[in-house]
Amino acid sequence: MNFSDTIGISASGMQAQAKRLQVAAENLANSETTGSTPGSDPYRRKTITFKEILNRDTGVSSVSVKEIGEDPSSFETHYDPSHPAADRNGLVKLPNVDAMTEIMDTHEAQHSYEANLNAMQVTRSMLTRTINLMK
Repeated sequence: MNFSDTIGISASGMQAQAKRLQVAAENLANSETTGSTPGSDPYRRKTITFKEILNRDTGVSSVSVKEIGEDPSSFETHYDPSHPAADRNGLVKLPNVDAMTEIMDTHEAQHSYEANLNAMQVTRSMLTRTINLMK
């Protein structure tokens, strides 16, 4: 494995974690978004999955986003007959977003992003030292 492979692996990890942060931020931003018509569904939490990509020529693996899907879990309901999205029983469906889960996801993604950034910086430093030794 060479320096560019290492930097590429770290960059792919950083891109994946940045997308994970974006999905979590979108979930948090919509954690109170209900439907707008009677009985309509509220915002549905998005999920993200990753996949490994193997470069058969170099034998180097990297990561990318496999899919951004939706959480199929059920919606909680709240009684509020005056709400525009209330059904005939006065129940409003609430988004299936748990703020604590999203915050924990952002922390985990941040730490993973930072680990990839550190690996990239160490690789860059090693490359710089190698170049300096060759002078």
